[in-house]
Amino acid sequence: MDFTYSEEQQMLADSLRRFVESEYTFAQRRRRAREGASFDRAIWTRLAEMGVLGLTAPAEYGGFGEGAASRLVVQRELGRALVLEPVVPCSVMATAILAAYGSAAQQDHWLGAIATGQQVVVPAFAETASRYRLDAVGTRATPVGRGYVLDGAKALVWHGEAADAYIVSARVGDAVTGDIALFLVPRESRGVRVAGYPTMDGQRAADVSLEAVAVGAEALIGAPGAGVVALGHGVDCGIAALCAEAAGAMERLIEITAEYLRTRRQFGQPLAAFQSLQHRMADMLMHKELALSMAYVAAQALDEPDARKCRRMLAAAKVTVAEAGRFVGQQAVQLHGGMGMTDELEVGDYFKRLTMFDPLLGDIDHHLASYVEAMDD
Repeated sequence: MDFTYSEEQQMLADSLRRFVESEYTFAQRRRRAREGASFDRAIWTRLAEMGVLGLTAPAEYGGFGEGAASRLVVQRELGRALVLEPVVPCSVMATAILAAYGSAAQQDHWLGAIATGQQVVVPAFAETASRYRLDAVGTRATPVGRGYVLDGAKALVWHGEAADAYIVSARVGDAVTGDIALFLVPRESRGVRVAGYPTMDGQRAADVSLEAVAVGAEALIGAPGAGVVALGHGVDCGIAALCAEAAGAMERLIEITAEYLRTRRQFGQPLAAFQSLQHRMADMLMHKELALSMAYVAAQALDEPDARKCRRMLAAAKVTVAEAGRFVGQQAVQLHGGMGMTDELEVGDYFKRLTMFDPLLGDIDHHLASYVEAMDD
C-alpha cells in the first residue's frame, strides 16, 4: 500500500485543514463540547459536501469508493482538530458493515443517506458485562411472524444521541446459545429509549434500551450467524481510523507545545532554549512518528487476507498508538507547567482525547491478549 499522498489526497487534506481553520475553530469546538452539543448538523453537512462521510462508501451509493489510505488522510486531519462529530462510528464503522454485509435494499437506502449526511447510523454492541467481547451479547431477538422482537440494553453507544438508527447485536432465539445477528433499528421505533451523557473528552455517548422493539425481516444484516464477523469488520475499520486520528492529535499537540516553549520565557530566555526540554520534545516527536507509522500498519491490515496477521497488525497498532498518545499527552501537560492543568489552554483538551483513545474499541490489555491469541503456534 502506497501512503504517499496522491494529488487528490493532498487536496482533500488541504481543504480539511482550511475548513478547520475557518469554520471549526477551537473556540467553537470547546463551546459546543461544554454545552453538550457535540453534534452539529451544519458541520455534518459540510463534511458530507467535502466527501468525508462517503469517502469509503461504494460509488454506486453516492460514495467515492476510496480505501484505507484515503481514510487515513482524512482521520489524521480530523484528529488534529479534535472534531466532535461521529465520523468514525457512522461513516467508517457503520458504512463498512453495511457495504460488506448489508442487503441490496439496505445499502441502497442507508449508504447513500450516510454519504450525503442525511442519516446518522452507529453500531450499538457493547453491554455492561461485555468488556470489549463482541460475542458477549445478552440482547435477544425473538422470531415473531416475519420479523423479530428485540429486548435488551446497550451501553456506551458512541454518539448514540445523534443517531437516526442503530446497528444492534442480538442473539436470535435462545439467550445463551442463539446465533448472534445484527439488526438495523431506527431510533423512532417503538420501545427504543436513549439516555445520553458526556464523556471525558467532550464527546457524547448513550445507553440504549430496547423493550419489545418490533422489526421486520428486512432489518437483519447478513445471515443470522454472521453478526460477530460483520461487527468485527466494522470494529477493525474503526480501529484503523482511530489510530490515524490519534496520530493527528499528537501532531497538533506537539506543535502547540513547541509554540508555548518558544514564547514562554524564564531566566531571560525562552524555555525552548533549555536542552533538557528539547530532549523531552524530541521524545514526544519520536513517539508521534511511531504512532503515525503504526497508523499506516493498521490501514494496511484492512487489506491483509490472512485473518490472524490482520488481527496482530491491528492489535499492535492499537497498543502502540495508545501508549504513544498517553506519553505525548502527559509530557505536553508537564511542559506547560501549571497552565497545563487548567481549562484555559488547548493542551488539556488534547490530553483528554488521547487518554480516551485507549479504552475506545478495546484497551491495551484487551489488544495485548488479542495479539497473543493471534500468534502462530
